[in-house]
Amino acid sequence: MTSLSQNGMDKTITTGILQLCFAMLLVPVLDVFAKLLGRTLDPIQVTFMRFVMQILLLTPFVIWGRLWAIPKGTFRLQFARGILLAIATACFFAALQHLPLAEAITIYFVQPILLTAMSALFLGETIRLRRVMAIFFGLIGVLIILQPSLVMFGWPAALPLITALSMAGYVALTRHLAGQVHPYQMQMMVGFSATITLGLALLIGPVFDIPWTSFSWPTNQQFLWVAYMGLAATIGHIFIVWAAANAPASVLAPFQYMEIITATILGYLVFKDVPATSTIVGSAVIIGSGIYLFHRERLAARVKPPVTR
Repeated sequence: MTSLSQNGMDKTITTGILQLCFAMLLVPVLDVFAKLLGRTLDPIQVTFMRFVMQILLLTPFVIWGRLWAIPKGTFRLQFARGILLAIATACFFAALQHLPLAEAITIYFVQPILLTAMSALFLGETIRLRRVMAIFFGLIGVLIILQPSLVMFGWPAALPLITALSMAGYVALTRHLAGQVHPYQMQMMVGFSATITLGLALLIGPVFDIPWTSFSWPTNQQFLWVAYMGLAATIGHIFIVWAAANAPASVLAPFQYMEIITATILGYLVFKDVPATSTIVGSAVIIGSGIYLFHRERLAARVKPPVTR
């Protein structure tokens, strides 16, 4: 009986891993269409359209599941998640106007390291020396990539770092809300709050001459790219939700780095981008540091006493 239960658990975890791998193959497709759109449209508009598509695609799931009732005390945090994701996405789309796809995503992957540091600073979590060293080497990996990138591309090379910082806050809020809010509702609320925030930016921005906020009516081809972008984003995030339900985060986390591989391949096929040597070396350092961090988290989880209630 125990063996059968263990086999069932192993299959569930394997399913979760495969679901996350599929998501990591799909999410960079979103970035490809964002980069194509960013050739003629400002990043705030591209980000706005991406979240409008998310709302349209998720609405049937929310209606079908009757998930419109927001749990008490979660509205502000859910709205804040949307603002953080809007900032992260807009900065990343802006970076894609200047940086190769693989390079931007590799710099962004300092996010798990920043999240670990934020957990210590703001959530009171204990970080031991080995984790501090992993964070240190991860930041070195980012500097290896940034040093030539800042020379070649200037300040836009720092935009993925802002994305990583915003995403770290987004993930921290997601952890806090996990178990209180249905994942589909969380994604829908993200879409609404991001759309409202970005819509206001598009209305106010031109009045005060704020960069990235001009609006141009998309062509038929661009509307098609927007639809593909929204579809890739929505399906990818749904698979991430399913993966998280089937496997622990500590098991799934290292497989997130597949996104760098997919981004490198798509960047070459679509934009003829070839990663620089510094990007390859820096990404290896970041990936190694990140995997080591996840390994330490997994070991720590094993020795924690069981939670009772």
